[in-house]
Amino acid sequence: MKKSSAYVVAMLAAAGLGAGTPAAAMDWVDNAVSVRYGRQFAEPYNDRKIDKTIAAFTHASGYAYGSNFLNVDLLFSDRHDPKNPGGSAGAEEAYLVYRHTLDIGKISGQRIAYGPLRDLGLTAGFDLNGKQDAGYNSRKRMLVAGPTVHFEVPGFVDLSLLALWESNAPQDKFAGTPRLARYSYRNHPMLNLAWGVPLTLGGVSFAFEGYANFIAAKGRDEFGNPTAPETNIDLQAMFDLGSAAGLAKGKLRGGVEYQYWRNKFGNPASVSGSTARTPMLRVDYHF
Repeated sequence: MKKSSAYVVAMLAAAGLGAGTPAAAMDWVDNAVSVRYGRQFAEPYNDRKIDKTIAAFTHASGYAYGSNFLNVDLLFSDRHDPKNPGGSAGAEEAYLVYRHTLDIGKISGQRIAYGPLRDLGLTAGFDLNGKQDAGYNSRKRMLVAGPTVHFEVPGFVDLSLLALWESNAPQDKFAGTPRLARYSYRNHPMLNLAWGVPLTLGGVSFAFEGYANFIAAKGRDEFGNPTAPETNIDLQAMFDLGSAAGLAKGKLRGGVEYQYWRNKFGNPASVSGSTARTPMLRVDYHF
């Protein structure tokens, strides 16, 4: 199968970022590949439930002054989110997220800790996406920056308040129009909570992971319509599968995931497909 241009761009970007810091300079590194599948995805202006398979590469690492996070999702839809007007093939999308956090305590040599607060940081990064579908054909570009609070817990809990600079250059394949000039939305804030903590319930141990994004409205969209504030919450319960296969604990995991996304991409609730409630099955391998 011929790879989409979005796929190639995402892979090249991931490779470049991964090569930016020598592995020997890292205090710790966690790489993972994963696959997740759900049957109740939603897309704005689409009233059908969509099956999607999502393959991902995730990199997390820490060094003397901070940490890196990189995730590349490759999303493959079924025919209810078609690649071309009237076509039976599903849409394809690549979505890349990169975040770099500088820890103020590590830079200053004196940790900023008080009560549940472990340290403070400054986070910056970007999102890139490209989607080949019958409608909007997104080409999102977004820069983010802002402060982060690290909490003192087993695992991690981070809370960030980020400013967003977002733009897009879509193309309406249904109307047969050329790609629009890149359009910049109004700068807007996002409150981001990310976590990964070990839990035990009923004698069963698992990792409770996820994120919650609360994103303010971003003014009017490229078609002159008002946007709405977004809520995007993703929850995962991941269980160790590797021990039974003779692998080190945490190498191979499986579990369930649930995503709630209201006003997806800033589309108001009156738009069909703007709210998704999606249970998923997930498997990941760490190396």
